This record gives sequence, C-alpha cells and structure tokens, in this order.
Amino acid sequence: EVQLVESGGGLVQPGGSLRLSCVVSGFTFRRYDMTWVRQAPGKGPEWVSTINSGGGTTYYADSVKGRFTISRDNAKNTLYLQMNSLKPEDTAVYYCNGWPPRDDYWGQGTQVTVSS
Repeated sequence: EVQLVESGGGLVQPGGSLRLSCVVSGFTFRRYDMTWVRQAPGKGPEWVSTINSGGGTTYYADSVKGRFTISRDNAKNTLYLQMNSLKPEDTAVYYCNGWPPRDDYWGQGTQVTVSS
C-alpha cells in the first residue's frame, strides 16, 4: 500500500519559518521525482516545487522561489520543504506526491497558516 504522510505544518507569524516532511512508503522512493503542491482555501491546487530522483535538480514556482527549499533523503524515504520568510498568501494545505502527481498517491496534507 502506498502511503505519503505529510507533517510539520502549523501556525506561524509572517516572516517565520517551517519545515515540512513527507514520509513515503509502498514504492521505491529513490527512483521517483517528487513534488509539493498546495491548496489554499477556496482555490485550486498550486504547484510549489519539484525535485528529481537524485536530489540534484530542483524547480520552484515563482511565488516561492528564493524562500522555499525542497530536498530529500532517499535513505529515509523522506521529502522535505523548508519554508522561510513566510507570507499570509502561503496559507494552504501542503501535499506531497510523485512527479507527475498520481491520483492514488495523495496524502492527508499538512495545514500551514501564516497569520499575525
């Protein structure tokens, strides 16, 4: 059974930081490109960042470039998203998935709320 379990979200003030984690089981993590997607209240999904299977190539949405860093630990089957200089518009539920995303790989997500 494939499982992707996101964690690390929470309430943070503008300008603060959070580190999200996504622990993967049920498929060979090290062979897959991985991605983070977020969905804000009342809006559709927004692609955030993608990392290749080896971790050496990363891609970011313009809205997060320079503030967020995607990384992975293939030995731990874990994907990360370091989020710095958070803004209220970063408020969303954050999900990890393979790239391209698969419908059967969505987890429960982790809520990030940026507010003073």
